[in-house]
Amino acid sequence: MAKFPTVRTPTIEEVLDIADDFGLNLSLEDAESYQGLMSGTIESYDRLDDLSEPKLPVKYPRTTGYRPPPEENPYQAWYWKSEVKGKNRGLLSGKTIVLKDNICLAGVPMMNGSMVLEGFVPDIDATVVTRILDAGGTILGKAANTNLCFDGGSATTATGMVENPHKRGYSAGGSSAGSAVLVAIGESDMGMGGDQGGSIRIPACWSGIVGHKPTHGLVPYTGVFPIEMTLDHTGPMAKTVSDAALLLQAIAGPDGQDPRQIDCKTQDYIKALSKGAKGLKVAILKEGFGHPESEKIVDQKVRSAARSFKSLGAIVKEVSIPMHLDGLHIWNAIAVEGATELMLKGNGFGTNWEGYYTTSLLDAYAKGWRSRPNDLSETVKTVMMLGEYMHRNYNGRYYAKAQNLSRKLRASYDEVLEDFDVIILPTLPQTATKLPSPDCSREEYVDAALNMLRNTAPFDCSGHPAISIPCGFSANGLPIGMMIVGKRYDDATVIQAANAYEKKTKSKKRK
Repeated sequence: MAKFPTVRTPTIEEVLDIADDFGLNLSLEDAESYQGLMSGTIESYDRLDDLSEPKLPVKYPRTTGYRPPPEENPYQAWYWKSEVKGKNRGLLSGKTIVLKDNICLAGVPMMNGSMVLEGFVPDIDATVVTRILDAGGTILGKAANTNLCFDGGSATTATGMVENPHKRGYSAGGSSAGSAVLVAIGESDMGMGGDQGGSIRIPACWSGIVGHKPTHGLVPYTGVFPIEMTLDHTGPMAKTVSDAALLLQAIAGPDGQDPRQIDCKTQDYIKALSKGAKGLKVAILKEGFGHPESEKIVDQKVRSAARSFKSLGAIVKEVSIPMHLDGLHIWNAIAVEGATELMLKGNGFGTNWEGYYTTSLLDAYAKGWRSRPNDLSETVKTVMMLGEYMHRNYNGRYYAKAQNLSRKLRASYDEVLEDFDVIILPTLPQTATKLPSPDCSREEYVDAALNMLRNTAPFDCSGHPAISIPCGFSANGLPIGMMIVGKRYDDATVIQAANAYEKKTKSKKRK
């Protein structure tokens, strides 16, 4: 029996329509000629359907699990519960981990915070999943995150706003909101988050836990839903720096599948925990403070925490990096146009990169968002329309210029890091904001999603490792976070400094 072709040859009308989009003037005879030329190549597409593509391994048994009812999910931090046990022994033996719901866990539903992916079940395990299980960790399921992860608040999650664990009615931070909350309330020892503009560090800061954005490319992104390849990071969240270091030790290093990983260098992150801060050179970044949205209590607490490194034997000095103030502007152009091309028009994956494509996710997402675009969040819709406008009218030149400027931004931090080991600044200028009301304006809704990125987003552009660690509370009981930034691929020193500070604060509390 003859095989029925799966890829249809375009009709004459479709050829003419495509030509018109590109500004080509074709006669009917031209269109028929091109149709014939296309049909020959389409045979190759049909052949692809006969070939089996390689898939990432699924090594450990699991059940589908279940969507927890409200009584099991008071902060709406869970998306799905499904326990997956790894090896009996290993670095993460006895530790529980919850995954941000942009990470593929085979056989377990994945929504990525958006109705457009509702019903999708991955058929592969992301590289970080396999590494966690190989290290003896137990995965508890999927934590809720904001709509397609494009939100620094916690209001756009399709399954409901995620509430702050310290004050109900306030944002938990996003996009890795659920991971932060479940760690904060003790339902999981550790969490996996994702960070394109601050989405590990923001919820860590506002939920009062530790969140580490690794050096860009240190942890493989394979099997994780992308936003913009030059901004994509995935990394650990935990109650303590030592647990964050433990999880990073298990997941860091090249996998040969992720083109974000260029000349990837790993270190002994656990060993870094015992080094202390004596002799470290600490730079307090002037431009990290005093923003229009900055709260005095945040600036005061972070400055005090940074200066306390002196008592640990570190050298502490204030420095100025004026270009830090332009970091958000650089990030905006990269994130808006890059996400429009990759996350939306490219259906999450796009082309022109050599790495692993999760085709089942690509298919489900393409079908979902293109058939129901109105179910995207107001944030994503705004980004999509602005990104397309910039592409149509300015031909991508501002994206290109922003990428060039991101190298200059990186160099401005590197120049200071030649003389200092770490740079310190507030993770976020302000404490957690109130969740927007259901009847708020579109403007209020989008502002609540993006009004906190000024200090975090620049380091997604530059790729430097950055950890957020709690350093106090506001008068109304909301956590404040200090961000420690280090040299690229020197995550160990960032962890060293953070752990030294954490030990100091715990010792002070005991006294």
